[in-house]
Amino acid sequence: MNLLDRHIFKSVLGTCAGAIALFAFVLMLGNALRDLLTPLLAGQLGAGIVAQLLFMLPLTVAPFALPMGMLTGVLLTLGRLSADSEIVAMRAAGISLARVARPIFILGALGCAACLVTNFYAFPVAKVKYERELADALRKNPLSFIVPKTFIRDFKGCVVYVGEKQGAVLRDIWIWELDDQRRVKRFVHAESGRLDFDEATNSLVPTFTLAKIEERNPENPEDFSKAPRLASIEKAEEVRISLARYFGREGSKVKPEWLTYAQLQAERARLAAQVPPPGKTADAARDRMKLELVIQDKYNLALAAFSFALVAVPLGIRVSRRETSANLGLALVLVLGYYFLTVMIKWLDRHPEYRPDLLLWVPNLLFLALGIWLFRRIEK
Repeated sequence: MNLLDRHIFKSVLGTCAGAIALFAFVLMLGNALRDLLTPLLAGQLGAGIVAQLLFMLPLTVAPFALPMGMLTGVLLTLGRLSADSEIVAMRAAGISLARVARPIFILGALGCAACLVTNFYAFPVAKVKYERELADALRKNPLSFIVPKTFIRDFKGCVVYVGEKQGAVLRDIWIWELDDQRRVKRFVHAESGRLDFDEATNSLVPTFTLAKIEERNPENPEDFSKAPRLASIEKAEEVRISLARYFGREGSKVKPEWLTYAQLQAERARLAAQVPPPGKTADAARDRMKLELVIQDKYNLALAAFSFALVAVPLGIRVSRRETSANLGLALVLVLGYYFLTVMIKWLDRHPEYRPDLLLWVPNLLFLALGIWLFRRIEK
């Protein structure tokens, strides 16, 4: 039996490792395209720093890749064993399904422990380091965000176009300031100007020469029944181009999801000891609930590695297919269902009276119940 356990354990472990690597690669690719591709092509990041940042990305996607990889790996392995009649041979020898699945349960428990370490320590450390090193690399050359003859839409609240750039000196400058609904509320055109970087506010400060400014109705910028207010200024410094997208996610602005276990516990104690001012009790309760949701979500993602493995055992045997695409499709459907339920529950973060921190355990409990029910069906 030890030989059989080793055979199943090694088969499932190898397939799970491959599936985790596949999902991690897909998630890393999305993050790399979003954060690194544009700065790399624009010359804002060198190949060396990009390679260093890519090296950190696996740990930033591991909390999501590990549970999905466990589910897919078990489905693929048991589907193949069942299709080759190896499961039938084991059952004919008097080996129960629970006994066959024992090494998979051990692997699921190890995956659960690995997820706990990743969620509460490895991921926060890697994510904070990734964000800070990306921001530091971009801060060394902030003027590189301005690319001549290109409509730049990466800045929050504005669109920028520059006809010519010579160091910090710009020519033919066009800036459209946008409101929350992406409507133009102010338009600036200048023959020339220069850009300076303000580290205190993480923003580019343009100084215009021979500028024309058009201001529209702030309440309804698209109401053209009234003429906009126009102004011609020989020299002006009125617009700030925020780089918060790149620099505003560090220090005190670290998201709760990026905190380690010790930091989360310290923040929980701080919020619990905080006495809200009059009229702010509801806001304080929402802040505590948002932090509690982060903590419970990390625990749930770790448990998902085991609950996914539990469901995958009877499903893999029942499907009995060697085809990778069929088993991979089934795994994706299950994962999407799990994350859909989780996201729906997180939407209740502004209603702590519904206890979304406890409801967050419902998807895992459903998967565990489904796995037990499928086990009993197959045993019969």
